[in-house]
Amino acid sequence: MPDGAQTETFIRDGFVRLAEAVPQDLVAECREILWRDTGADPNDCSTWTTPVVRLGHYAQEPFRRAANTPRLHAAFDALVGEGRWQPQGGLGTFPVRFPSDEEPGDDGWHVEASLQGDDPANFMTWRTNVFSKGRVLLMLFLFSDVSEDDAPTRIRVGSHLDVPPILEPAGDRGLPFMELAGKAVSASDHRPVAYATGQAGDVYLCHPFVVHAAQPHHGTEPRFMAQPPLLPAAGRELDIERADGAYSPVEVAIRRGLGR
Repeated sequence: MPDGAQTETFIRDGFVRLAEAVPQDLVAECREILWRDTGADPNDCSTWTTPVVRLGHYAQEPFRRAANTPRLHAAFDALVGEGRWQPQGGLGTFPVRFPSDEEPGDDGWHVEASLQGDDPANFMTWRTNVFSKGRVLLMLFLFSDVSEDDAPTRIRVGSHLDVPPILEPAGDRGLPFMELAGKAVSASDHRPVAYATGQAGDVYLCHPFVVHAAQPHHGTEPRFMAQPPLLPAAGRELDIERADGAYSPVEVAIRRGLGR
C-alpha cells in the first residue's frame, strides 16, 4: 500500500509505481497465454513482424488473480477510498510491442476517455469529464521487464493537474477524446517526462487525467503490458464537492488542479 509520502507523490506527480504487485509465477502464467495469442514464437525473432499486436480482452482466471492481489486492493483503498472501486474482472486489452524500425502509429499524447460518445463503437467519440466518470485510475501492468529501450509508456509528470481546468467548463458532458487531447497536450507541454519502466509484476497506478503516450520499441525483447481502468463502485463516482470533505487522493488532485 502507498505510504503517506507515496500518496503525496501520487497527488503531485499523477502516478506511483507499486513494485512486485503481481507475483512472478502468476506473471509467467499470464505471459505464456499472451505469447500463444500473438501468433509469434518467443524463440524466433523473425516471427516478430509488426511493431504492435493488440490482444483482446483477458478475463481468464490467471488474469483476474493478477488484477486483484492483496497489495493492489490495499493500494486502491489508499488512492481511491474503501468501498469506492470495483474489483477487477480481468485485465482488458494488451498492446504487445515488438522491436521494430517501423513507426507504431499509435504513439500520440492523450488522456484516456471513459464516457461513451455518440457512437460507442468509435472510441474517438468517447468523452471525459471533470469528475472522470467511469474511471477512477489508469493502471499500467508490466508483464515483462521494461527498460527505457523497451517502449515504456511516457508520462508527463504533473500533467493531471493541467487537465481539470480544461474539463470544468464542459460540465457533466465533458469533451471528446481528440478535443481534450489537443488541449491537454498543449497545456502540459512544459511538464517533464517520466518512463514507466520496471520489472515484470510492477504496476503503475496513475491518475485518470495523466497525459501519456506510447513510443516505438528500440530494445531487443517484446514488451507485454496491460492498461486497464479501475472502475468506480456502483453509485460511488468521484466527487470533488464532498459535504464531509473526505476526499480521496484522486479527488484531492482534481481539486488541486482547479485551485481548490
